Amino acid sequence: MNSSSETESQHMTHSYSSTLTVDQPDFFSNLCVARFDYREMLHNSTFCLVPRGRRLGSFRFLEALQAACVPVMLSNGWELPFSEVIDWNTAAVMGDERLLLQIPSTVRSIHQDRILALRQQTQFLWEAYFSSVEKIVLTTLEIIQDRVFQQSSRSELMWNTHPGALFTLPQYSSFLGHFPFYHAKLGMKPSARFSAVIHAVTPLVSQSQPLLKLIVSVARSQYCAQIIVLWNCDKPLPAKHRWPVTSVPIIVIEGENKVMSSRFLPYESIASDAIFSLDEDTVLSTTEVDFAFTVWQSFPERIVGYPARSHFWDNNKERWGYTSKWTNDYSMVLTGAAIYHRYYHFLYSYFLPSSLKSLVDQLSNCEDILMNFLVSAVTKLPPIKVTQKKQYKETMMGQTSRSSRWADPDHFAQRQTCMNKFASWFGGMPLLHSQMRLDPVLFKDQVSILRKKYREIERL
Repeated sequence: MNSSSETESQHMTHSYSSTLTVDQPDFFSNLCVARFDYREMLHNSTFCLVPRGRRLGSFRFLEALQAACVPVMLSNGWELPFSEVIDWNTAAVMGDERLLLQIPSTVRSIHQDRILALRQQTQFLWEAYFSSVEKIVLTTLEIIQDRVFQQSSRSELMWNTHPGALFTLPQYSSFLGHFPFYHAKLGMKPSARFSAVIHAVTPLVSQSQPLLKLIVSVARSQYCAQIIVLWNCDKPLPAKHRWPVTSVPIIVIEGENKVMSSRFLPYESIASDAIFSLDEDTVLSTTEVDFAFTVWQSFPERIVGYPARSHFWDNNKERWGYTSKWTNDYSMVLTGAAIYHRYYHFLYSYFLPSSLKSLVDQLSNCEDILMNFLVSAVTKLPPIKVTQKKQYKETMMGQTSRSSRWADPDHFAQRQTCMNKFASWFGGMPLLHSQMRLDPVLFKDQVSILRKKYREIERL
């Protein structure tokens, strides 16, 4: 090719590149914008061409990920972002920019099931690593950390499957089976027993107090491995003989600084995957405890429990609202009677910012809401409510005790404020609504009553 034709060819290539990247508007691009809504067309497309731009990469790549449009890469030699840990073959189609005419037949040959998997993966990768500058920076830092500390680096499965590497902290473990998200993939089951963690804030003055009744009821569960009483009361620890005699060990831990967030610390004493979190005034029978735990074993990544609450958007105030009305719809299961994986204690302590935990400790409120925000943000799933024999009672033990916060007129307003501050930090509302409630099979004939495993739940 002579010099003049070379110059002409370079000029044509440059013009073609400029048109594709829309760096400089021209008549053609303006005409397209006038005729089509670019964003709408992007979201309605199954495949999106990603040619090379003027620079090393192309912003269309991230646009395609965000729109759940499968990127078709037409930039030979371009190293895709974070390719050291991300398997882009599960989310993008690698084309050859020298063979453009083969692209239509290539994408048409992809099966519908494969297309669905590709689009789902684009959404996961976008949300996990690219949806904000903060996540891009954090992902970069985590990759560097894995390079430096290779002995504790995360596996490819952690990086490429939900919930992603930013939520699977290597400080906790590098073994997949220690996290609640991978049990099904590995064909594993969580531990067959739970540790009850009871939050106590009221002095022990009588042997008839709900706390002692709760300990006895929980200890009778066939699935209970231990009972941990977190003593967050200002009074000294009761003598050992004041606690009931049970078939499982009772461990009493004095709360760190007597703050609300201390109930979610990853105590070394917790010896099981499952934590049954309980308030001292919770009223549950042994049958209810057993049933809730058996449900959790099928959903180890979620919060499973009894008292449910919900959130809503208040159009008048233009903010999130909180409701405690007993309806079929809920988005939170409060940690006063709930089971979840112990990894969430680790995440609560080491992933959440100190500002949110300080707010909880300052108000002595909202720790249960914050835990629900965290779990829903990680799992992208709602909690699970199970049926119970008795209505959960949020009553105080005494008007002067710290547990009387439910009677405080400011308590509800504080929880509204917490909801909006939490949503602001998470960058949106992670809570999801559900109307599912899991019940034992209930029949009214006498034969089935005798055969029921949890027949006492329907008795009042």
